[in-house]
Amino acid sequence: MTLSALAQRIESVGRRVNRVVEWLCAGLVAAMVLVVWLGVIGRYFTEGGFSWSEELARYLMIWAALLAVSCAAWWREHVGLDLLSGKLPPGPRRVLKLAIDATCVGFFAFMCVYGIDMVAEGRSQYSTLFGITMQWPFAAVPVSSALAAFQFGVRLATDFADLPRGETAAVPY
Repeated sequence: MTLSALAQRIESVGRRVNRVVEWLCAGLVAAMVLVVWLGVIGRYFTEGGFSWSEELARYLMIWAALLAVSCAAWWREHVGLDLLSGKLPPGPRRVLKLAIDATCVGFFAFMCVYGIDMVAEGRSQYSTLFGITMQWPFAAVPVSSALAAFQFGVRLATDFADLPRGETAAVPY
């Protein structure tokens, strides 16, 4: 199998993972809107409203926002060095792109490991209203970091193989 063929397979997996994460984010945002709407309606029709709506909406928002980071990595909608890379010739621009991708993989891998420790510490903390351990809300950090590291790894593989622009779903730097 050639390097280009391997990169295309990796990119295909990345595309499928991204599609699932995008749908998951859409579902979480829809659920969050529904919960907030129920909270507002509850305040109008009941004296105290629903006490759980704010906390649940907060957890849904955290999960949706952090999962969206991997989607941004897939579509290359993250903060980049456009100013510098736009002024470089193609060779150094490619090296810079690879360095940025590798740095992002390393950063998000570190965040994943750090997030696992966070989840372990969350075992002793409890949600104020739901009584669940904070492991579930804290799990958004390692899960989203692992997905972002994976998607930046996909970008690193496609950039390393130097796939032509039309073969990748994302816009280059």
